[in-house]
Amino acid sequence: MSYVELSVVVPAFNEEESLEAFYDALRGVLDNAGVSWELIVVNDGSRDRTAEILLQLNRRDSRVCGVLFARNFGHQIALSAGLEYARGQAVVVMDADLQHPPEMIPEMLRLWREGNSVVYTVRSYGPEISKLKRWSSDLFYRVLNKVSNINLIPGAADFRLMDRQIVDYLNSMPESARFVRGMVSWLGFKQVGIPYTAAPRFAGKSKFSLTKMLRLAIEGITSFSTRPLRWSMYLGFFVAVSVVPYSLFAIYQHIFTNNTVPGWSSLIVAISFLGAVQLISLGILGEYVGRIYTEVKRRPLYTLERTIGFTAGIEELKKAA
Repeated sequence: MSYVELSVVVPAFNEEESLEAFYDALRGVLDNAGVSWELIVVNDGSRDRTAEILLQLNRRDSRVCGVLFARNFGHQIALSAGLEYARGQAVVVMDADLQHPPEMIPEMLRLWREGNSVVYTVRSYGPEISKLKRWSSDLFYRVLNKVSNINLIPGAADFRLMDRQIVDYLNSMPESARFVRGMVSWLGFKQVGIPYTAAPRFAGKSKFSLTKMLRLAIEGITSFSTRPLRWSMYLGFFVAVSVVPYSLFAIYQHIFTNNTVPGWSSLIVAISFLGAVQLISLGILGEYVGRIYTEVKRRPLYTLERTIGFTAGIEELKKAA
């Protein structure tokens, strides 16, 4: 199998409008950079012509390969699948909407050749990005860094270059709930960041909604920290201690005075508060139990409809890497 210095892994979900333009931009940059490369597009259950366009690109350029899921499994799973198939000594992961500029790849390669195992990008937003998007992104990183055991740079994107050693470690991690940014940060090694300004999408709409960002945050927190469980225990102790003075006061009133009045309001407040604490604690516990349930089933990360452009099976590709 021929030597490949750089693999570019691109998850694609309904990207028929931008995929060809992305390929043209990427090819122009990498051919001028004088690097041997391959492009691996993971079609994440698209319902448009993404798979058809991918097949056409492969016929034009054998360096374009495709991994076609049987259904939509999500961005992080698509990234993980692409890493399994990548053969390059360095691997860049990026999106197909041209918000991740291919023109940055030569600089990323330069930093990698200088000895950095990971070259990540730090995103800044243009004026077209709403305040809600900026605020939610900032909150995402602040909360994640506060409660987890990893440290992510605010604005750090999945757009990054990783050394072969990093990719092999990621491929060896067995968990099914994937948070690739956190996993890369957890690995350590020498990492360096470079800033970039996200361009407007070439076409279509973003598939990463506020709900998906919240889900990703929960995945990150539960994957790398048990602090929420500990905090729920602390909250329980705090409530228990807070109730003691009121309980002593109520006993005193009942035994030594005649001022005992039916305390309907205070009773409702106490019950509501304690009920809320219990439900929150159960919800946090449920998230962790749910993760255990998902992991112990040991289902595959994804189901594969077919591949395009690969001349060997995945096991052979893994050995070749």
